[in-house]
Formats: sequence, C-alpha cells, structure tokens
Amino acid sequence: MISLLSDNVIVGKMKDVISWGRKYSLWPTPFATACCGIEYMSTMASRYDIARFGMERQAFSPRQADLLIVIGTICLKSRPVLRKVWDQMPEPKWCISMGACASSGGMFDVYSVCQGVDEFIPVDVFVPGCPPRPEMLLHGLVMLQEMIQQKPGHAHEARAYIRRMVQQSIDAQWQGSLNEGALNDKLNGNGKELLT
Repeated sequence: MISLLSDNVIVGKMKDVISWGRKYSLWPTPFATACCGIEYMSTMASRYDIARFGMERQAFSPRQADLLIVIGTICLKSRPVLRKVWDQMPEPKWCISMGACASSGGMFDVYSVCQGVDEFIPVDVFVPGCPPRPEMLLHGLVMLQEMIQQKPGHAHEARAYIRRMVQQSIDAQWQGSLNEGALNDKLNGNGKELLT
C-alpha cells in the first residue's frame, strides 16, 4: 500500500502551493498613459498572448487586481490617482514599472513629471526601454513569477525600506557630483585649470 501512495502523492509546504497558485493566476491592472500602452496591447494580442502566463483576465478594477503595471509617463497631477489605485488593491500585490518614463521619467526631466514611480510605490520589476518590446514585458512577468514562487510573503514594507536606503545612497552620490561640478565651475571662472 505504501508503494502505491509513493507514486501518487506529492508532499510539500502549504505556502509553496499557495505561491504556485498566485504565480499562475495574476490579475493585472494596467495604468497606461503613453506610447508604451500600445506595446502592452500587442502583448495581450494573439502573437505574444499574455494569457499563456496565467494573465488572461485583465482586471480594470483595482479591488480585483493583484498586479499593477504602470505604463508610460506619470505626471504630478496623476500621481495621487495612481497612488489611490495602488492603495485600493488588496494584499498581496505587486507592481511592474514598464518603460523608461515610468521607471525614471525618461526624456522628461522636468518638474511636472515624476522621475520614477518607485518614489511613491514599491516596484518589484523594472522593464527598461522606450518603448519596451512585448518580449521584454513578458520577461519581466516571468521574473515576477519567479519572485513570487521563491520568496513568498515578502512584505512591501521591507521593499520600501530597501528602496529608501538605495535612494538615500543615490541622493548622496548626486549631491557629491553637484558639489564637485560647482567647485569646477568656480575654479574655471577664476582663470585656473579645470579639475579633471
């Protein structure tokens, strides 16, 4: 009897089974504001078929979604709207930043554009490109699925803390480069050699 059960029974942890189910049943809600939205539409179409990865159902209601895909430029006026969408999504939830504009502001280095949605939303996967091809988005989705399967129960507070620490390091480096640039301008203005 034991030999019959050994071939037909799989033993595992409950959290692994739950993570496996979440991995293949993500309900994404797109927040598209710019040209990357066209690439997302082609990802849903028959050539790339995002449904192969368990994302057949597009949830256009944040209360029924667990994956937020930020697509395109996020202006300061749309920032609170996007934050409200994120807050309405139930836990556990994940976020993908698609394209250069959503990830870093892209070419719009101006006061009216957010320089990355990770300033106010914890982002799990960044998909680079301007605009990124559908294959890149699918690769980002596979990376997120692997993250869900291997690291169940990661709190968003921990990701936000890590993001803040990284941001502080970046800010310190940026301030140092600004101070060095001001020193170079001052020395150059006095007729001395420019520091290299």
